[in-house]
Amino acid sequence: MKFNRFSDLLSANQLQGKRVFIRADLNVPQDDAGNITEDTRIRASVPAIRQARDAVMVTSHLGRPVEGEFKPEDSLAPVAKRLSELLGAEVKLVSDWTEGVDVAPGQVVLLENCRLNKGEKKNSDELAQKIAKLCDVYVNDAFGTAHRAEATTYGIAKFAPVACAGPLLAAELDALGKALNQPARPLVAIVAGSKVSSKLTILKALADKVDNLIVGGGIANTFMLASGLKIGKSLVEADLVDEAKAIIDMMAKRGASVPIPVDVVCGKEFSPTAVATVKDARDVADDDMIFDIGPKTAATLAAQLAKAGTIVWNGPVGVFEFDQFGGGTKALAQAIADSDGFSIAGGGDTLAAIAKYGITDKVGYISTGGGAFLEFLEGKTLPAVEILMQRAQ
Repeated sequence: MKFNRFSDLLSANQLQGKRVFIRADLNVPQDDAGNITEDTRIRASVPAIRQARDAVMVTSHLGRPVEGEFKPEDSLAPVAKRLSELLGAEVKLVSDWTEGVDVAPGQVVLLENCRLNKGEKKNSDELAQKIAKLCDVYVNDAFGTAHRAEATTYGIAKFAPVACAGPLLAAELDALGKALNQPARPLVAIVAGSKVSSKLTILKALADKVDNLIVGGGIANTFMLASGLKIGKSLVEADLVDEAKAIIDMMAKRGASVPIPVDVVCGKEFSPTAVATVKDARDVADDDMIFDIGPKTAATLAAQLAKAGTIVWNGPVGVFEFDQFGGGTKALAQAIADSDGFSIAGGGDTLAAIAKYGITDKVGYISTGGGAFLEFLEGKTLPAVEILMQRAQ
């Protein structure tokens, strides 16, 4: 995967006197009063901004505003305040910026929510050309939006004099490429979630590549049903049993496997106070609901992860929010932390599990993009990456 890198421009000293436009991902959560409740994305954007040195323009989307209709809750004002604190210098917020931006050498300005601009989401060439004229160098440092072709993620990269990937985007692509394109073997993937349908394309794409495909959550229930096991009242997609069988068969033909749970943790109701009962997978009662893998299954899977050269993790294998149904996810998280293999993890629930079990510094790479991470796993080319690759030719 060949694309121009911001780091190469820095090394070649090609930024002197240049106006740099950075598309960051500053879409942070806020409370009802507009206070930022978690600022990881803002902190992650700082290295590229510091490295740019000269006249720097930064923009991002925030939420889902209606184009052309400004509302105070859609403003990046809280982000500008936090960015000012992190950089130790005032970061001015600029509205109505598509016709021109006054930014002095050594100054950083934040351009108001880019999704307020008419034509942003539809990737308008007219808008993209206007934005491209604002800068000498365009830097995409927003992996979380790389799966969307919008004016600030795709269009501008067509028309800017120079277009490159920032440090965050480059690191994501390097880590994902290492995990999926040149993996150390065995390659083990954990794909978990409530529905097979939402991750069917990912499961099929990985079934062609991985040595072990660990399924969890409601997805595992469908695979258990496909293997002839009873699952009681558990969440399941019975209409996708044939798809699950096809994936099992596809992997078996090339000597790979989808490990089916041999024991499970059941409850009678979905509740934080539900009583957890460990059962053999063959003994699930008609009124049981499966909420986690059992300790024998967890130990078997942990042993597979211990031998893995590469691990891709997307999704907790049980209802880990309730501690009595978190044993499986905790055991696999610890196995990933202890593994000598390269690991990459992504997805909101996965990040929550990583934080809960305190293994953040033990995972090889934690992806910042939910949808983009999933689409990369599906084998799709991300539009914002595709245009950078075209510009590198």
